[in-house]
Amino acid sequence: MTELRLTTGAKASRILGVGSFQPERVVTNDDLSEIMDTSDQWIRDRVGIIERRFADKDTLLVDMAVEAGTRALADAGADPSEVDTVIVPNCTMPSPIPNAAAQVADRIGVKAPGAFDLNAACAGFCYGLGVASDLIRAGSAKKVLVIGAEKLTDSVDPTDRANAIIFADGAGAALVGPSDEPHISPVVWGSAGDLVETIYMRDHRYIYQEGQAVFRWATTKIAPIAFDVLKAAGLTPSDVDVLIPHQANLRIVEAIAKKLRAAGAREDMVVADDIKYSGNTSSASIPMALDHMRKAGTVKSGDVALIVGFGAGLSYAGQVIICP
Repeated sequence: MTELRLTTGAKASRILGVGSFQPERVVTNDDLSEIMDTSDQWIRDRVGIIERRFADKDTLLVDMAVEAGTRALADAGADPSEVDTVIVPNCTMPSPIPNAAAQVADRIGVKAPGAFDLNAACAGFCYGLGVASDLIRAGSAKKVLVIGAEKLTDSVDPTDRANAIIFADGAGAALVGPSDEPHISPVVWGSAGDLVETIYMRDHRYIYQEGQAVFRWATTKIAPIAFDVLKAAGLTPSDVDVLIPHQANLRIVEAIAKKLRAAGAREDMVVADDIKYSGNTSSASIPMALDHMRKAGTVKSGDVALIVGFGAGLSYAGQVIICP
């Protein structure tokens, strides 16, 4: 019988660099109150957002992904020629073909890579990071660029105050490479397809979200998933230096942090609150928050970060990373 050859990869993987991009246009709560029945206080009380960034009509998802990916390579001190795979988690490409990844890779200067999009909505970055890590450990890739990018303003009804106040545009990226020691834990992922109708595209145009149902699900289910992530990594809540959940709603973020602290997480655990000034950018939110926190000095190299994404599907995923 013919025996097929298999590849062997690195012992482990790590994030080599991160980068992010946001459009220049800042949209405050007061700006939104001029076009819909809402107010600054109403938005702050319910979702914790103070302002967000909107791309102009000529800025595409691919444009933002290129900027974030280029910055991640620069942060890692890596050349595009070193990258052999590009993954672009997103749920807002205007057309399913061509995919974003091949276009992004070409514009960055990555030649002939494996390139594919991944749609797990707001859990997309954690899904992509899990795939990238496993590709490297299997020997299928050497360096993988994972770029969560979204132009959500194209998919939100501007008169729908329940959703228009939440979503925003941007991109966040991470370059993943081999490591002698594990700096990315096994991914823990799953889905709740029975709740598919809580978030979907209405008339294939605008995002619909059953806000209260999603809030209840996230505040009750995501903390137990976070505990499963820590167990898979061989850690306990007290080991976590930084918590970076998907930036969906500040109240959800606070609820997850509270449950982790009740289970032994330290009071000095840093909790991402990037949603205050970035809004909900779906698959871009976790890498964008990580990049912003590193630049602000609230996260340092070597910190143990627990990341967990969740959203439409309903899909969820998480892992522990050692910050680059």
